[in-house]
Amino acid sequence: MPKPFDVGDLAPDFTLPDYDGNPVALSDFRGKTIVLFFYPKADTPGCTTQACGVRDHSADYEKLDAVVLGVSPDAPAKIKKFVDKHELNFTLLGDEDHAVAEKYGVWVEKSMYGRKYYGNERTTFVIDSAGKITHVFPKVKPGEHDAKVLAALAE
Repeated sequence: MPKPFDVGDLAPDFTLPDYDGNPVALSDFRGKTIVLFFYPKADTPGCTTQACGVRDHSADYEKLDAVVLGVSPDAPAKIKKFVDKHELNFTLLGDEDHAVAEKYGVWVEKSMYGRKYYGNERTTFVIDSAGKITHVFPKVKPGEHDAKVLAALAE
């Protein structure tokens, strides 16, 4: 399992389908600041808190000229229901084979109620206009996500 990328590393490019099935590449946003967050599963309590926080702070992200992309191992159809249900106003991508999560080092073994399984570790990467990672927030708490990321963007 690769180690998570760190500050100063070049963010690896990828292409994933959005919730409508359209391909979206990280390189499509070169020249802009990108907030790339990995979340475990659409429409679960923590992920809903995090996604709705991003939605509610969209003007703050825009003011700081940042594009927000969320990545989960869900299928685009499931993500579409999540987007519609919570009126999310940013791009969510489906990484069904978790290849991108693995590439970024956030596909990890987890344990719940004694059962071991693999899933996305809730991790956010801030990527500058040149494609370099400037901040990494591992295991970020959903309710604290926006405050931490927006503070980093404002630096």
